[in-house]
Amino acid sequence: MCGIVGFTGTKDAAQTVYEGLKRLEYRGYDSAGVAVMSGGEINVVKKRGRVSGLGGEILGLHGNTGIGHTRWATHGEPSDINAHPHSSGRFTLVHNGIIENFAELKEKFFPNTAFVSQTDSEIIVRLIDKFFDGNALAAVAKVSALLKGSYALAVMCTGFEGIIVVKYKSPAVVGYGTDGNYIASDCPALAGLCKEISVLEDGDLAVITPSEVKFYGGDLKEIRRVKKRNHAISAALDLCGCPYYMLKEIRENAAAVKATVKAFSSVKKNLKAALVGVNRVIITGCGTAYNSGLIAKRYIESFAHIPAEAEIAGEFRYKNPVVGSGTAVIAVSQSGETADTVGAAELSKSLGAKVIAVTNAPYSALTRIADVVVPVEAGPEICVAATKSYTGQIAALYLTACLICGRDSSEINSLPELINSTVEHTDINSLAQICASANGVYFLGRDLDYAVAVEGSLKLKEITYIQSEGYPAGELKHGTLALIGEDKVAVVLITDKELAAKSENAVEQVLSRHGKVAVITNVAECAERLSGRVPVIPIPACSAELSPLLSAAAVQLLAYRTAIILKRDPDKPRNLAKSVTVE
Repeated sequence: MCGIVGFTGTKDAAQTVYEGLKRLEYRGYDSAGVAVMSGGEINVVKKRGRVSGLGGEILGLHGNTGIGHTRWATHGEPSDINAHPHSSGRFTLVHNGIIENFAELKEKFFPNTAFVSQTDSEIIVRLIDKFFDGNALAAVAKVSALLKGSYALAVMCTGFEGIIVVKYKSPAVVGYGTDGNYIASDCPALAGLCKEISVLEDGDLAVITPSEVKFYGGDLKEIRRVKKRNHAISAALDLCGCPYYMLKEIRENAAAVKATVKAFSSVKKNLKAALVGVNRVIITGCGTAYNSGLIAKRYIESFAHIPAEAEIAGEFRYKNPVVGSGTAVIAVSQSGETADTVGAAELSKSLGAKVIAVTNAPYSALTRIADVVVPVEAGPEICVAATKSYTGQIAALYLTACLICGRDSSEINSLPELINSTVEHTDINSLAQICASANGVYFLGRDLDYAVAVEGSLKLKEITYIQSEGYPAGELKHGTLALIGEDKVAVVLITDKELAAKSENAVEQVLSRHGKVAVITNVAECAERLSGRVPVIPIPACSAELSPLLSAAAVQLLAYRTAIILKRDPDKPRNLAKSVTVE
């Protein structure tokens, strides 16, 4: 989940790596560090806190080869000591991933040695230095074979003007620039720097020098990796006048849906062929991606009348699932690198299922597993909290469900305009003030509204730190009502005319317990009945099936405005990172 960047070439490495780390900070921001080769020696600056804290510190680093790291802590608390890079002897490295057998390796190879940090990463650099006999690549390969877990490593050795990279179950891409060559966790770090990249496969090693890049297998025999176009562009990292990426990306919801709809036409033929003979669908993902799967389950069962399930990937992959050749597993992941989702997809394929990837990342691990990739064209999403990638996922899953049964999907073409209207004209500020002063917020809804309620709750809790839950509105009286009181707020989503009266019952139940309640709706009759009794936030009218694209934008705005009122940073919530590449 950490971010790594490296450069070797003809320009200043410290500043180049520093700028790359700022682009990757959504991967972690507990601490950061940079190492630069100067006069054959490696100098390191690292400290707790965000990447910006390194700005003045790197001024003393001079050289043309460097690596950097922005950390999301797994082993060892955020601190200067635990920050990367880590060094031992001739070697310095940065690491993204988790070494599951680090304690055993320490006991075996360094039983009486005191380590500097509490990280699982320090054992790697100590082992590389221990096994070094003049061939740095061989030492890195030997140590890699001992490691269990996941890792992307960028390694520097004194006296060598270059970087050694190794990758296993953590993402790593090499970039080719006009002024040198690069390594990074994600393509956005290379936006504007590299038109072409190569994606490392599990077990790959690479040696990057200012003039060339060579790839090797674990046996150290040279291999080839294809150069691909880098889709990330510098403009995508511009805030476009917004104070935070989250607001910018909420405003890009409509564009994400429009682009996803357009891109879907290119995969319809292959997707339709892959779905022949499928009589059961499982949608799997984590966090927001799982929440979009709740919507997809409803679409597939309602439109195609075949059984569909939504499964949390981390649970699905370890429950001995019943999957076979008649099953399609739709794996949803914004990054395409989510460890549990990738693992679920690998397991499903091994059991004979057709695997459909729904992802915003064209060169990710998930796309290399899938039989068919349904693209989410949301563009780079920098804010940790998913917004436009969620609406893009809903659009992609809606189109997939329609394709399964031959249902007309043309109505979605009118949604981008309605999404824009929702984002620009929904007055959410009063409700945000209420939520900001609450001791708990409960999002309620039925059917598709329940699925959006779960996502609305997740958005609020992750960027405001307010306790929040999403519940089916009908379940309120089966226990959850005990939580309702004067210091609690219920946000009820009502976008299905047929279920409106049922959901209004939940409004009455909250009011009768002296709880605060507000309603987000596009059902005119519902708004009229409740007007003057509770705050009503209207959103544009559309079919119930596509209303999640509008109500999602509304709950995203609510979370954003509440965070701003509470003076939280919505882009970088505490304890979180965007790309969850570890279990």
